[in-house]
Amino acid sequence: MGPRDEIHEIAGVQLLDRELARAVEEGLSLVEEVLRREVQSNYEFVTETSLHLIDAGGKRFRPLFTLIAGLVGPKAGAPEVVTAAVVVELIHLATLYHDDVMDAATMRRGAKSANARWDNSVAILTGDFLFAHASRLVAALGPEAVWIVAETFAKLVTGQMRETRGPRQGEDGIAHYLAVVSEKTGSLIATAGRYGAMFSGCSPEQVSALRRFGEVIGSAFQISDDIIDIASEQASSGKTPGTDLREGVSTLPMLYAMEAGGATGARLRELLVAPLSDDALVDEALGLLRGSDGIARARDALGERARSAKAALAALPDCPARDALASLTEFVVSRVG
Repeated sequence: MGPRDEIHEIAGVQLLDRELARAVEEGLSLVEEVLRREVQSNYEFVTETSLHLIDAGGKRFRPLFTLIAGLVGPKAGAPEVVTAAVVVELIHLATLYHDDVMDAATMRRGAKSANARWDNSVAILTGDFLFAHASRLVAALGPEAVWIVAETFAKLVTGQMRETRGPRQGEDGIAHYLAVVSEKTGSLIATAGRYGAMFSGCSPEQVSALRRFGEVIGSAFQISDDIIDIASEQASSGKTPGTDLREGVSTLPMLYAMEAGGATGARLRELLVAPLSDDALVDEALGLLRGSDGIARARDALGERARSAKAALAALPDCPARDALASLTEFVVSRVG
């Protein structure tokens, strides 16, 4: 274990070990360098649109997780880990371009979304361009890595289709929601952990553990975002509460709250059948949701996933990387208060 006289924190991950922090920060710098290099095109406009979201920033959580997982195995710091980190971030960015078209979003990461700045066709084609470059990079990592990313693509698309279509008649809404979250969010984060473990020489058991950790922690982050959107005041969270209500997105605390009997459950089922554009109705829905047991039940579900994520880490050797990932499970719970 290295010196622990200074705490570095990135995207909720505490890097308590100085050498670990240095390796992760150097890795993230390389990821940024490769990202910008990879999206260069001989058609300048494609380069401009591809850099649009890269330049907007973001937490870079997926490459961060890939890099930390890549410090667990005996081949810590292998160059393939950086390549894998770039692959998962390119895929994530590509999905954001496509999501913004589907959602008719106007803002992304504090900047105009690509579809709003240019148009839907440009945003879709830019996402396709990033997918293409991710595919080219992953080809250099070998057949297994290619198979994994193809499987991940399928899960991402299935999750998006599942969300777009909504639950089937008679299907349990909560089970549907959890499937969407697992596929749309958990699957790519799981692949990030799997790649980091594979290319740092981890054992099959450790690869499986980091894959599982990623899948569960990805779902946990989405649930925590859902809770914050309802429970937090704008002054404390920095976000406008009720965004999901305005977009007509059914989240876990909403689904739990709508299960309630009596006037509260009935009124919520009436309110939440469609997006809410009226501020008074949003405030009413927020008040009902905050007074229901939906948030408490969602917190319980979040805690269960945090415990499951921490349990997955038991298969890893005692090392600073494992400690950093353990801190992430604590962060994902603490951020909802």
